[in-house]
Amino acid sequence: MSERYEIVLSCFLRCDVPESVLAACRWHLGMTPDCPEGLDEEEHPWPLFPTCPGSRLPGGDSAALRRSESMEDERGRPVWELFARNYWVDDNLLMLDALLALVAPHVAVQGYGGYLRHEHDMEPTVFVFREGRYARVPLARVD
Repeated sequence: MSERYEIVLSCFLRCDVPESVLAACRWHLGMTPDCPEGLDEEEHPWPLFPTCPGSRLPGGDSAALRRSESMEDERGRPVWELFARNYWVDDNLLMLDALLALVAPHVAVQGYGGYLRHEHDMEPTVFVFREGRYARVPLARVD
């Protein structure tokens, strides 16, 4: 029987993100139907964040990639907002690292980038972005 997780990806991407990375993000979010050319099919075998109308998450799944209306880089150019919240089976966890590694070098704001949480756990594991990389950081137990 599969384990289930709530996954949240929430970060700002630089305004100069390569189109190939944006195309991969759009595909993973379910915004485009075809896998972008050049994306490694072994690391990215299927879209990870398409929304499901029947999601078991309160409020449902959500996914967005858009130019920010409130956040700009140091030259006044709007950055990209990347957000996804989905209910996953554990099989998708194997592909999460490839997606995080793809976006990490393009993150505009270092630090928090989302989390994963087993559906029955209270403590999430947080993603952080620093210096073009990402890491998973377990949080301390909350009683």
